[in-house]
Amino acid sequence: MSVNGTRRAFLGTAAAGLAAVGLASTAGTAHAAESGRGHGGHHGHGHGHGHGHGHGHGRRKRKIPRSGIGMHLYTMRSILETDFEGTLEQLADIGYATVGVSGRFGRNATQIRQVLDDVGLKAVLEHVGYGIVSGTGLQQAIADVHTLGGEWVVVPSLPTEMHTPAGYREAAAAMNRAGRVAVESGLGPVLFHNHDADHRVVEGEVLYDILLNETDPEYVGFELDVYWGAKGGADPRQLFVDEGPRFPALHVKDMAPNGDFADVGSGVLDFAEMFETAHRGGVRQWLVEHDSPKDPIATARNSYRYLSRLRY
Repeated sequence: MSVNGTRRAFLGTAAAGLAAVGLASTAGTAHAAESGRGHGGHHGHGHGHGHGHGHGHGRRKRKIPRSGIGMHLYTMRSILETDFEGTLEQLADIGYATVGVSGRFGRNATQIRQVLDDVGLKAVLEHVGYGIVSGTGLQQAIADVHTLGGEWVVVPSLPTEMHTPAGYREAAAAMNRAGRVAVESGLGPVLFHNHDADHRVVEGEVLYDILLNETDPEYVGFELDVYWGAKGGADPRQLFVDEGPRFPALHVKDMAPNGDFADVGSGVLDFAEMFETAHRGGVRQWLVEHDSPKDPIATARNSYRYLSRLRY
């Protein structure tokens, strides 16, 4: 879908739409910088108020099940460093049911699982670098996700040097191989997490489409980051319809009017409209993310409150 179409679908005002388009070129630079850190998770969270769109408010009956509202732990990294157990306990107290693991904070999978069990949270996935998933570390990554009690190994990004059609075809083949091993081990398919750069047209091809078209749905799925998708010109709502149940997990990240990150529900993305087709995309986990929250706990509270009340 065109960027214009994305603006119509998700951005609450023309000014917000123009801001998003204007920042699209700079977002790739931020993406490259993030990718170089190897933390495996830098997405955000968000969804919009849905006001001003005038579409079917009376028809909205669905709600996100409590078991489907999670937190991607990259959001909480600054306070996990200093109070791992206490931070996870606060997330559980807020109401979160699940987490996406991104970073270990000096602990192994067994130790993380113990804390999660103690506070009543469930890990559903872990972000693992592409080099590990495509190389000799895959078996250990799969074993760790089993230990965490999760379902998916997630590739958070591809190395910048692979951002060509040939590179994405290589990645598609590698993820097909890894996904088959994961599924045969009892996990779900390997998932790929997108950034805006993944939606660029290079040599006449949309890079993300290569992954969609050249991976086996049995072995490879997608953790769709709706902020980066919208910023890159994709339409999450339409992806759910066109591609079917390949999106078991989302990064729910909102976009501020200036194109920056925002607490879920405080920005310009129209989540109510977006999620109307989420069931067709097979979405089961809505993981909140904010790449740079000033107050992670406040962001967690605000975002949970919005998602728990959302009707679509």
